[in-house]
Amino acid sequence: MNLKSERRGIHVDQSELLCKKGCGYYGNPAWQGFCSKCWREEYHKARQKQIQEDWELAERLQREEEEAYASSQSTQGAQSLTFSKFEEKKTNEKTRKVTTVKKFFTASSRTGAKKVAQENIVKQGQLGRERNADNILRDLKEIFTPSWELASPTEAEIQEAKAPSPSINRQASIETDRVSKEFIEFLKTYHKPGQDIYKQCKLFLDTMNHKRDLSIEEQSECAQDFYQNVAEKLQTRWKVSPEKVEKAMDQIEKYIMTRQYKYVFCPETTDDEKKDLAVQKRIRALHWVTPQMLCVPVNEEIPEVSDMVVKAITDIIEMDSKRVPRDKLACITKCSKHIFNAIKITKNEPASADDFLPTLIYIVLKGNPPRLQSNIQYITRFCNPSRLMTGEDGYYFTNLCCAVAFIEKLDAQSLNLSQEDFDRFMTGQTSPKKQESDSFSPDVCLGVKQMYKNLDLLSQLNERQERIVNEAKKLEKDLIDWTDGITKEVQDIVEKYPLDIKPKNQALAAIDSENVENDKLPPPLQPQVYAGTPVV
Repeated sequence: MNLKSERRGIHVDQSELLCKKGCGYYGNPAWQGFCSKCWREEYHKARQKQIQEDWELAERLQREEEEAYASSQSTQGAQSLTFSKFEEKKTNEKTRKVTTVKKFFTASSRTGAKKVAQENIVKQGQLGRERNADNILRDLKEIFTPSWELASPTEAEIQEAKAPSPSINRQASIETDRVSKEFIEFLKTYHKPGQDIYKQCKLFLDTMNHKRDLSIEEQSECAQDFYQNVAEKLQTRWKVSPEKVEKAMDQIEKYIMTRQYKYVFCPETTDDEKKDLAVQKRIRALHWVTPQMLCVPVNEEIPEVSDMVVKAITDIIEMDSKRVPRDKLACITKCSKHIFNAIKITKNEPASADDFLPTLIYIVLKGNPPRLQSNIQYITRFCNPSRLMTGEDGYYFTNLCCAVAFIEKLDAQSLNLSQEDFDRFMTGQTSPKKQESDSFSPDVCLGVKQMYKNLDLLSQLNERQERIVNEAKKLEKDLIDWTDGITKEVQDIVEKYPLDIKPKNQALAAIDSENVENDKLPPPLQPQVYAGTPVV
């Protein structure tokens, strides 16, 4: 197995991690290779195009409805002209007389109320058709206009939002209360801008609570626009320094997403859970992949390196327990730093990017983090975009996305294996064998050789165990057959020679029982010893 070809199989050029639009920021597979900024620009262009098409459709429908209504009115007018003048005059005179008579016997207030009701019915009939197209335009405006640009909720809606059911009150976690107190204490240091930030956050949360029917992409767009608007207001209106702006945005994200987590993380309207199960199943099927196949420069025989690997796996698994996107990113960053330290200890030199990505893939395969796709999507949708575009958090997160994409598309060519061997490994028919020492290149580290030696020992132990198990089963079968044979022989002998139990005989009398002079008999002779020789 050629290790150089393995490296080519999983090597990712660092330029491929950047935005494909060439802005210099890190891209993301979830954004089709764009960074957050470029993706938003492309998304807005597509959305504006869709909005324009929807507006044109709504206006066309409104014009058609108005034309149809005008046509119906003209048709009714033409039909009325067909009546004769005599019949028309007779009808009008009869109506006038009936109305005049009713005025004498009906209270004026009743007549006025009836007249108003009739006028309202006529007006509703006329306005009903005009409102259809207006409703379409209004609905489109509510869908595509950012939620914080809409009018604030009514007092009734606010009271309804402030009075949740007892079950919701019971679900308020201690962490939510703690985050709220920390957020309020933090905003006190900002004085006037802090008050404005708190009002904006409360308005955003109230608006999101009333917009649960939006898709997760639209909710993500609302959150991203909110982050951008608040950051711009802090910089332009309140003249806050960039360092304080970054701290404020971290606290805002923590405050908002702690409350929105249960609504926007792995929602039922998406296929995130399905993707999680697919990735977990894929990683389980790849349990046979060895570090050597991925060209991982890590020697787990070294105790310090082994500890770093365990810590990296723990961090990537712990990511699922966090609720804030920034905290999840922090887990990814800690995992990556442990990987770099493990590589550095093994190679006695700083790790390179070509060493980091294969090792990260190995950690993901070995740890199989829970709900991996859901966590990645959650970070992508609701994290502060500036963190994903630059910095070490953005770099490590982009590499994690690349690692997951590599695992999903892993094939025989990626591991420099034949398709036949790859299929047999995937089905569990066999496991990777030891690599011959002659096929190692001279610069291969001792850890790789030791690993193959250990694999060979494990293979031998496996063969011995299978042989012992087979022999034990054979011995068990022989013992069962021998027991059955002995039992059959005993039964045959018993049937052939049945046991005849005779009655018990009477006890025999002593020979000298009738001799009454027994007591007068001489004692028995005793042997005597003379000069060491017994004489009788």
